[in-house]
Amino acid sequence: MEKGRLEAFSDGVFAIIITIMVLELKVPQKTDFAALVEIWPVFLGYIMSFVYVGIYWNNHHHMFQAAESVNGTILWANMNLLFWLSLIPFVTDWMGENHFAKLPVTCYGIILIMNAFSYTLLSVTLIRHHGKDSLLAKAVGKDTKGNISLGIYAAAIAISLFNSTISVVLYGIVACIWFIPDKRIERRITGEEPPCD
Repeated sequence: MEKGRLEAFSDGVFAIIITIMVLELKVPQKTDFAALVEIWPVFLGYIMSFVYVGIYWNNHHHMFQAAESVNGTILWANMNLLFWLSLIPFVTDWMGENHFAKLPVTCYGIILIMNAFSYTLLSVTLIRHHGKDSLLAKAVGKDTKGNISLGIYAAAIAISLFNSTISVVLYGIVACIWFIPDKRIERRITGEEPPCD
């Protein structure tokens, strides 16, 4: 099957997720600087989640540039990823409104790790469809960044039960790891050889 409809649908969902997140930002009722300081947790949560959604969109876009076609399994793997991504606005708002309390931060981490697992599942499904010698398989390689991210998420979730601040910092570190666009696929598409990672 052609991949165009999957990409178009996914782009729409990404756009809606970002729109929902920004609509959750409530305008302060006061006009002084102190009113902005009061909502800093909500705004910080929004920034972090916006970056995460942007990272997933960027990597999703790159991955499907390397894909030639899709099948039913890929469609469902993609829907699974979109499901977990669609929960980001909920946990972002809950975490921010409750000033990074332990349980909301734990749930935020669970949603992040489920997104990471779902993205990995989509990647594996695409590679299986295109073959182990495909451009995508060679570009993804061992996915060291992905594996490190999963480890940090798992540690952050466990730590959040005791100290939510450290967990938020760890979530931020994973975002920083991925903030610089992953060039593996781009280098394969343009014919440059990426390092094996």
